[in-house]
Amino acid sequence: MTRLILASQSQWRRELLTAAGYEVECVPAHLDEPHPLSLGDLEAGLIHIAQLKARTVARRGVRGLILAADTVGHVEGEIFGKPVDRADARRMLQAMSGVAHEVLTGWCLLRTADGVSLTGCEATAIHMRSWTEAEREAYLDSGEWRDKCGAYGLQWPNDPFVTGLRGSAANVIGVPLERLAQVLSEFPALAREA
Repeated sequence: MTRLILASQSQWRRELLTAAGYEVECVPAHLDEPHPLSLGDLEAGLIHIAQLKARTVARRGVRGLILAADTVGHVEGEIFGKPVDRADARRMLQAMSGVAHEVLTGWCLLRTADGVSLTGCEATAIHMRSWTEAEREAYLDSGEWRDKCGAYGLQWPNDPFVTGLRGSAANVIGVPLERLAQVLSEFPALAREA
């Protein structure tokens, strides 16, 4: 079983990784993240933030293979992270209603033994049906929007609002599991020598 140090306090990321068979220790980075467009390019910015998180955790003396990630929604040129309040969540849900959008996750795997790291950015395309005002308000009342990128938690494969998905459903939740498995199978020593 591969042991990962997850540079996050996200219960959803932890649950995904545990269900996929990884041994997970959560060590949140707790840093002020730059805006993902700080480097000009969204994908490069997300990778940069993931690297910052991994290095921050490594500097605390944690030893092993660190996985860090940063996820945002991208809707018609606007970037959605986690909503700050109900009004912000409403704005995000209105923007996604009836349109296709992307969820991007920049990721970094950092082996603390020698500082070797691998990075990437995964994209998942999602199409949501239009929400009625009553549906949107009921969802906001539920509180499910809290601490979720784009204010929405995907319930794949039986999601009542998502009508199409191209790419990794796990990526939408914040961990591109398929890419992680591919990288670890191509570079098995990465985890063994951590």
